Amino acid sequence: MKLDGLELWLDPVARSGPESMAVDEWLLGLGRPILRVYRWQGEWGTLGYFDSLSQAQASFPEIQQWVRRWTGGGTVDHRHDWPYTLLIPSVGSDQRLGGAESYLLIHKALLDALEPEALDARLCGGDKQTGDATCFDNPVTHDLVNGTGKKIAGAGQKRTKAGLLHQGSVALPLDGMASEKRAKRMADALSQKKWAAFNEEPPASALRQLQLRYEDADWLGKRP
Repeated sequence: MKLDGLELWLDPVARSGPESMAVDEWLLGLGRPILRVYRWQGEWGTLGYFDSLSQAQASFPEIQQWVRRWTGGGTVDHRHDWPYTLLIPSVGSDQRLGGAESYLLIHKALLDALEPEALDARLCGGDKQTGDATCFDNPVTHDLVNGTGKKIAGAGQKRTKAGLLHQGSVALPLDGMASEKRAKRMADALSQKKWAAFNEEPPASALRQLQLRYEDADWLGKRP
């Protein structure tokens, strides 16, 4: 997958779970291909859209702050990960790709980005799928695993009329310069031409309005 006009945002603001989810939804509405790499404010876990909050809390009793994503996928412990989001507008390359195809091509780009880090990463064929609700205990087809078969990268996706929202997590630390270099390598792998730096700030009023859903106790607690 090669995106025309990709922008890379190394989000400098550490954000809460609800605020971060709201930022991603706002970015999708811009209608441009954007890769966002970011940090969490505090220790957070996220639930996939169909996940059970009580089950997540039982699996990770040490995590006190939870937010439900708009995307699918499993429960993720974000205390020690490298989180990123990719937004692809419906008028772009993703228009011709199904879910499995886009998941594969995005993870191929991530694989290219991780190659210099000697992680022995590879695409998973789906033979190790467990069905576990915890994301990193359930390597599905086209996830990234290491040489022992342990999952090191996964994601959840959501398609809307605006385009594709892909929220990913890599089991690597947010390590300053290493993180920035990794983000730029991934942008290189995804971009048709040289990518541009994203330099907008979400409008406070729009962000607050979107954030209300992710702060809502009913949204967090429900299992659709």
